[in-house]
Amino acid sequence: MQAFYTEVFGCVPLREINHLTGTWIEEITSVAGAEIRYVHLRFPGFGADGPELELVQYLNPSRKFDITPDTYGFGHVSFGVADVHKALEAIVTAGGGRVGEVLTGDVPNRGRLTEVYATDPEGNIIELQCYN
Repeated sequence: MQAFYTEVFGCVPLREINHLTGTWIEEITSVAGAEIRYVHLRFPGFGADGPELELVQYLNPSRKFDITPDTYGFGHVSFGVADVHKALEAIVTAGGGRVGEVLTGDVPNRGRLTEVYATDPEGNIIELQCYN
């Protein structure tokens, strides 16, 4: 997943991929036998103190479920991009998918917005936005 977010969006890796296992991570997550890999990426366009995206992969997940735009809980991550169509093409080329149609409309007090929902290769929902 690191390659997807760095290649498609220009996120910047902050450290090497880390691997955690053992009692400590089991107690934090309440998952018996938890074994994870994780990496922190800085969102593009920010300096050293910019916001980060942490990608966590459980190496032995107990289940997989479908994520939809209306799934309860954390819904999606949104990226502001210069060109929604090009960003969507890059997502699909990198193994992600398209969820909906690219639409443009007026947002009160913000301007004209072009946006679309897509997915990363694991099915996590990504919103692409461009205000004009």
